[in-house]
Amino acid sequence: MIKNLKSWIKELTMMQQLLGVIFLFITLFLASFFLYINGNVNSFVTQQMTQVLTRAQNNTINNYYNSGRQNDPEYIYNDLNTVNAIYTVDNRQYFSIDYIERVRRLEIEEEIRFHVAAQQTESTVYQSANRHKVLYRITKSAGDGTVFVTVLSNDYQGQFKQQLLSSVINALVLVVSILFVILLMWVSYIIAPLNQIRNFINKIKNDEAVSLSIDRKDEIGQVANALVEMNAEIKRQELIKEELIQNISHDLKTPIATIKSYSESIKDGIYPYETLENSVDVIIEHADRLEKKVQSLLLLNRVGYLVADRDVGTVDMYQVVEKVLLSIKAINPEILIVTNLEHAEFYGNEEPWRVVIENLLDNAFRYAKSVITISLREGYISIENDGPQISRERVEKLFKPYEKGSDGQFGLGLSIVYRVVTAYGFEVYAENLESGVIFRIEKLLEDKKKLKQNKKSNKKSKDED
Repeated sequence: MIKNLKSWIKELTMMQQLLGVIFLFITLFLASFFLYINGNVNSFVTQQMTQVLTRAQNNTINNYYNSGRQNDPEYIYNDLNTVNAIYTVDNRQYFSIDYIERVRRLEIEEEIRFHVAAQQTESTVYQSANRHKVLYRITKSAGDGTVFVTVLSNDYQGQFKQQLLSSVINALVLVVSILFVILLMWVSYIIAPLNQIRNFINKIKNDEAVSLSIDRKDEIGQVANALVEMNAEIKRQELIKEELIQNISHDLKTPIATIKSYSESIKDGIYPYETLENSVDVIIEHADRLEKKVQSLLLLNRVGYLVADRDVGTVDMYQVVEKVLLSIKAINPEILIVTNLEHAEFYGNEEPWRVVIENLLDNAFRYAKSVITISLREGYISIENDGPQISRERVEKLFKPYEKGSDGQFGLGLSIVYRVVTAYGFEVYAENLESGVIFRIEKLLEDKKKLKQNKKSNKKSKDED
């Protein structure tokens, strides 16, 4: 049954779920409130009616002693809501006609006579023991022993209770109605932007022109802004990829055409580059260029699998750097390589880390004028070159895929570095120095992660302000 209920709830829209929650809340609130009213309204009514009885009887007593009619007790003061009786000290009894009719109709005559005879205190309020629950008050005068009896109209008590309940219920209905309208407006305030976001996503899926503008600072507004930024970034990367494909097509076309034409010429006995050896060298050179470009593309796709390898341990970065230097330093012998290396264990596998060092060194060789400096210690490695500085705009986009530098090839090398480094819990960033550029890789500690997140949040808040 619980599974069926969960399935049924999942099929409801958010509007239906919120309206259901509101209805359930109001139902529980009304039920609790009426249980409270039912248990307390009778005591409140009794308290109020006791005060009415007290005031009415005090008026009767004052009128009896101050009007000069003590010798005419048959005159009894009554009001609209109460009736009175007087018992004199010599046991004479005086009743108004309304009193006699009321106590007999309410079947409390014998009960009142009993309490009158047994009255010891000056004043006492009673509630009849029968089904009518009539209130009456008996006061024994301390001066002459006269006993005054005042009976409250049962109709008045019922009318008072009915008016009280009507007032409370009307006020409650008004409050609940206002609350319901407010909650409904709040629900609409939430649902409307969510529908906008859904339409925005559907149009993006259908490749339609679309815009999203939600002027809110809450979580929904943040999600909307993130979607807009994501859509802009996707479009930007699509344009970059299209441009990259065109560039790759052009770059591949040239060496392929060269290899083909040189091969055909050699086959025909013609050596385009003076000698057979020189012509073959040109073919090999262009084949190497093709191989390097294809390897870069394959490596970008492969790096995810390398990093995701479950058999991850630690690697001696000292050996990794030495191996890379051994194979890459012959690229440009004129560049001086200065090393400051310590043995350091880095989390990860050797092959991805080797790709990282190779790409950073390849980038350094491409821009260095005369010196490349490599530093390594526990949790830190840096590669510095004395080449030209990087513009601020380029620094922010440096590690994004397909972003090429001035002498870059495909814009994939640094994006591969970023993916590997961040996957292993490190961070990589570039800084301009007075005489060059340095790329740093360091272990991202928990405190540093929090600081970095706070900086991003503060920066976003300032941008919004």
